[in-house]
Amino acid sequence: MRMSPAHRLALAALFAALAAAGGCEKAAPTADGIAVPSGREVRLIEVVTNAPGPAGATARFRFLAPGLALSDAEEVTDDLQALCNSYAISRVDGMVPQPQQIIISLAGAEVPFGQAAPDVVQFFESFRPDSGSCIWEPF
Repeated sequence: MRMSPAHRLALAALFAALAAAGGCEKAAPTADGIAVPSGREVRLIEVVTNAPGPAGATARFRFLAPGLALSDAEEVTDDLQALCNSYAISRVDGMVPQPQQIIISLAGAEVPFGQAAPDVVQFFESFRPDSGSCIWEPF
């Protein structure tokens, strides 16, 4: 079952509040674009690893996609899956503790982790790492 954008934004605000309470560790972003099925321009903002999620240890990969709109929801689903399978999954190997969950977010503008930004379109998906693949899981 997919969530509506409004539900996703509400959940994002909840995660943001939890993260703000516990801080976050950040990996250095890359300047290189990352290929996704939609062809949109995507780049990594940061990786947050020390803010636990509902499944325990969680790795959050936050990406920027300038010009992202709510009307992009259908094609963004494929982009989020591709970002997990082609980018995030290989980077969680060796993380301690090993993430039980990967959250991929895609935002139309940079928003500091843990801060609400109702004027910025953001999409989130949750995945379970399994044998080198990302298995979509509902929030």
